[in-house]
Amino acid sequence: MTEPVPHPFLPAQPGYHLRRLQQAAVALFMAQTSEFGITPVQFAALVATHEQPGLDQRTLAATIGFDTSTIGGVIDRLERRGLIQRNHAPHDRRVRLLTLTPDGEQLLQAVLPAVQAAQQQIVAPLPAADRERFLEMLRTLVEAHQDVPPPSA
Repeated sequence: MTEPVPHPFLPAQPGYHLRRLQQAAVALFMAQTSEFGITPVQFAALVATHEQPGLDQRTLAATIGFDTSTIGGVIDRLERRGLIQRNHAPHDRRVRLLTLTPDGEQLLQAVLPAVQAAQQQIVAPLPAADRERFLEMLRTLVEAHQDVPPPSA
């Protein structure tokens, strides 16, 4: 005989709350950045490419925790908008190295205040004294599970 599902089940599950918080975080991000037409994953790709000019697509995917099979589509969209460019690696023409274009750098700088506002909205319900500890706890959990691959698309 199987055990009955405890009632209430979902409110006791951390994954449930993380998913709900992720939904809220994306909604807040999209509301704050709507005039820029950029998604959270695209923003993360721009930031990572800004911080590591010349990184390859596989490294980008690992850096932002995104699936390698779908990162190409993200880069395609950024490239079509003229925000990122792909260049062949001198050591291996199969490898494409990524850099931001001047338009990509400009958009990144322009969108940053809106992204920061969204991030503040996420933690605003917490007392100011708890916000850094909350972020530390999230980092601990992410680092502990860093070897878990992102879900495939």
